[in-house]
Amino acid sequence: MTVAPIKRDEESAEFFDAAAQGVLLLRWSAASGRYLPPAAVIDPVAPTSPPTWRPASGLGEIVTWTVIPGRDAPATVVAIVELEEGPWITVQVQDLDPAGLRAGHPVRIGFETPEDGEAVPIALPRA
Repeated sequence: MTVAPIKRDEESAEFFDAAAQGVLLLRWSAASGRYLPPAAVIDPVAPTSPPTWRPASGLGEIVTWTVIPGRDAPATVVAIVELEEGPWITVQVQDLDPAGLRAGHPVRIGFETPEDGEAVPIALPRA
């Protein structure tokens, strides 16, 4: 299963520009001094102060995962990864045997660019 094309909007443009360069950005709350979940657009601590984008390490651990069987293609693994910075991100897992996965499995975030789409994060084996 391939990643479906995702289109940018004004809120996500900076994220996708960085992703195209292989950099994972997360939203940062200056008010709380913490990274926010990837989909956050409003800082819950300071709703009138928009969060800013900051680079993240791209390192994390698998929290949980599911295997989606393929009929005419290999199975797809989708996981929730807890990033070292704290937020969780849902990504497709590549180059890891689903039978060998476990909670706490270390991964790194890479990027895949589907045809006619933006670069999106995926989980890869940590080197």
